[in-house]
Amino acid sequence: MADRPPEPTAPPIVVVKLGGSVITRKREIEKLRAKVLARLAGELASIADRRLIVLHGAGGFGHRTAARFELNRPPTPGVAPRERARGAAIVSAEVRRLHLAVLRALVEAGASPWSIPLAHHVLQHEGRVGRIDLAPFAATLARGHMPVSFGDVVPDSAWGFSILSADTIALELARALHPERVIFVSDVEGVLGPIDGGRRGVLPDITAESVAALAPPSGAPDVTGGIRAKSNVALQIAETGSDAGIISGLRDGALSGAIRTNVYYGSWARAAGR
Repeated sequence: MADRPPEPTAPPIVVVKLGGSVITRKREIEKLRAKVLARLAGELASIADRRLIVLHGAGGFGHRTAARFELNRPPTPGVAPRERARGAAIVSAEVRRLHLAVLRALVEAGASPWSIPLAHHVLQHEGRVGRIDLAPFAATLARGHMPVSFGDVVPDSAWGFSILSADTIALELARALHPERVIFVSDVEGVLGPIDGGRRGVLPDITAESVAALAPPSGAPDVTGGIRAKSNVALQIAETGSDAGIISGLRDGALSGAIRTNVYYGSWARAAGR
């Protein structure tokens, strides 16, 4: 009896998070960076030797409203629960308008995206993930689609509602699916800090020491914590065995290059042994 041919090896998984700062004008209300989004969608659609999972932030499509209704913190005493529920409904609608634009850009670029909203697959407790079902991601990959999800307002057993960031989704996916790498696409070249001779520049390596030295976030409202929180998530992802990097989505070809090759741009937290 002839030996069976070996089963084909599935291509590696790469998780890509498109930051709200790069696909929207974060300081403005619901202003899309349409040309940047279209180019990034084209880079993603060009990848044939990796299985991609795409996440995106909210940027100008939700952060201000989430901050106004304080959805990233415990309910304020004296504020009626219906007010928090109203804020959650508004944010939910805002982020879905952006989500539709991302899906449309990917389809127009030639990709086959499949939307996976997580509001019905997660329950948080005091702003942290309690239960999460990531099975739809593996099932979607198995069908040959590109799973696409996003940071969202979700049910919370203590607060009623809270924010589930796309960065947190990336960490949960790293724990569950063990991707080759996780790439955070931002509007900056990487993590900025002191380099040679104290000069400020892009730090090639994300370490606990470099994160501790980062300045606190400022500027446009960001209910997900900014670059310091993102760097901490990258370190946690590296602990799961996947490399995690922060790169600029404003540099043409940086995203597709970071997906395809080991010549990385930006700042990276390296998995042990790599």
